[in-house]
Amino acid sequence: MKVLSLFVTGTDTGIGKTFVSCALLYGFCARYHRVAAFKPIAAGAVLRNGVWHNEDTDLLLEASNVALQPHLATPYLLRESVAPNIGAAHQGVPLDISYIQACYYEVVQLADVVIVEGVGGVCVPLDEILDTSDLATVLKLPILLVVGLKLGCINHALLSAEAIAARGLVLSGWIANTVDPDMAFPTENIEAIKCRLDRQYGAPLLGIIPHLDGQYSDKSAVSYINIDALLKRL
Repeated sequence: MKVLSLFVTGTDTGIGKTFVSCALLYGFCARYHRVAAFKPIAAGAVLRNGVWHNEDTDLLLEASNVALQPHLATPYLLRESVAPNIGAAHQGVPLDISYIQACYYEVVQLADVVIVEGVGGVCVPLDEILDTSDLATVLKLPILLVVGLKLGCINHALLSAEAIAARGLVLSGWIANTVDPDMAFPTENIEAIKCRLDRQYGAPLLGIIPHLDGQYSDKSAVSYINIDALLKRL
């Protein structure tokens, strides 16, 4: 059976990549026996019972049904909540994409579906040369773009899509996630993004997630995502 895999990126930090990734994981768990989450790089960790944890990684693992060893779930766990190139430099840990690739190949042997969550946006640097998009390129994965609905989201979405296309990556679709419940004219903003991403990149809108009363309700969020349409794009 072919392993279904997808790289989730976003228009910014804190716009719901993990939230959407968890929702996708719950949705796929309802359809497939083995669903894994892979976060190549996580920035920001806390020490609990002698073990370093990243909140996003923990949430992703909770939403999946394949238990992974820590080094496979997140090959690089950086202590500081900063851009990965800065965090890695301060920690003295060079980010080796070939190692990430090797870990990913191990994960796909254990799963039917693998959701890969990037770090930050598509152009976040990993070192002096590489950025997040290079991860998707090396892993040969289609992109799902999470657009945080807030002031400026049109520009952020279009620039992200342009960067994805410029790197020869496939934008399979995008999801609108309401991060600012008081945003003015959200419908008009969504429509402006939708017509451009569809016309220029053939990337459909796969879901609009409302602001869920401030609760981290990723199990509820999956009902707003068109999983069937997404599957047709993979």
